[in-house]
Amino acid sequence: MTGLGIISPIGKTPEEFWANLLAGKTGIAPATDWDPAAYPVYFAAKVADFDPLAYMERQQARRMARFTQFGLAAAREAVKNARLDPSQVDPDRVGVSLGSAVAGMGLVESESVVLHAKGPLHVNPMLVPSVIGNMAACLVAIELGLHGPVMSPVAACATGSVAIGDALERVARGEWDVALAGGTDSVTTLLAVTSFGRLGALSRRNGDPWLACRPFDVERDGTVLSEGAAVLVLESEEHARERGADILAEAASFGQSADAYHVAAPDPNGAGAAKAMSLALHNAGLQPGDVSCIIAHGTGTPLNDISESRAIGQVFGELSDVVPLTSNKYAIGHTLGAAGAISAVAAVQAIRAGVIPGTLNLRQRDPECRVNTVAESIAADVQSVLVNAFGFGGQNASLVVRRWA
Repeated sequence: MTGLGIISPIGKTPEEFWANLLAGKTGIAPATDWDPAAYPVYFAAKVADFDPLAYMERQQARRMARFTQFGLAAAREAVKNARLDPSQVDPDRVGVSLGSAVAGMGLVESESVVLHAKGPLHVNPMLVPSVIGNMAACLVAIELGLHGPVMSPVAACATGSVAIGDALERVARGEWDVALAGGTDSVTTLLAVTSFGRLGALSRRNGDPWLACRPFDVERDGTVLSEGAAVLVLESEEHARERGADILAEAASFGQSADAYHVAAPDPNGAGAAKAMSLALHNAGLQPGDVSCIIAHGTGTPLNDISESRAIGQVFGELSDVVPLTSNKYAIGHTLGAAGAISAVAAVQAIRAGVIPGTLNLRQRDPECRVNTVAESIAADVQSVLVNAFGFGGQNASLVVRRWA
């Protein structure tokens, strides 16, 4: 891992994101673009003051859905952070693996309103190419002149981790010298919030949204929808050394599995999630006792946190209430397809800073969640981090991020 790019509700650079995460700042706030009296949930975590023109031309920005703008912005930041000049690498040996869970859902929603209010002649003719799920990855390749394969995996809330895992395997096999990998999503529209709210997945703490997302807390009542993107630059060791890159950490391994249980609920026993974690540890040559920290999927929903805790118990046994665990969703909400990639950025920062960030909304641990969730940030010798991301349909993905020796 040689470069990090992030667009999030608490920061638009890795440094800003990390500083605000440690400071306990939150991007969750009341919504301002719909009537709170008419809907049961009226808050979300939005990227405030995002100016797409800081990353792209005006005409480009007008043709892009918000998830694509985020993805391209994060990719440009990652390349800049890696001090990687695309013109100085073999473009055929650089791949893009950038996925999205719901892609341009917000633009479809707004254009549907236009269609019914103004008629067909006012509908955006570029709607379909703007909203399809591969467009963020494709535009990264187009804008940076990259001719390697472009992949845009879709794995619900595990998308970002799967995209990184796919890229990791391509680099490890020698197919790519460099990969730009991660996830991007924007799911803070009225339709998305209403649908997720009716599903029972969202917190309804309208009076105090800053405390709404409470992973592993006994009083948690749901997650908070969010938006953002994260892209990481992955390189082969040989390529990174040849160009004198600063190696931030190692993307050590990846594990993936399926629950085959339900479209919107996790396996309550956590068997599939446990399999993904076990595979990731095995592929990295690690034992559970070698893990310094777990960055949990930790959505703050009643079902998901218990399922993940049980999965961790299957893998870590008596160490499950010893190994420090954290979730960043209390601060940024749930970015769906970007969640795993954002957590991967947090893992790199934790290793380099020697700090495990706290889960600040944790007031009273749920006794059914038998894991060692840290409420406050702690200093630690962070050598390896297990990053979890699980999604609708039973999609499970785990990454191991390790200190570069």
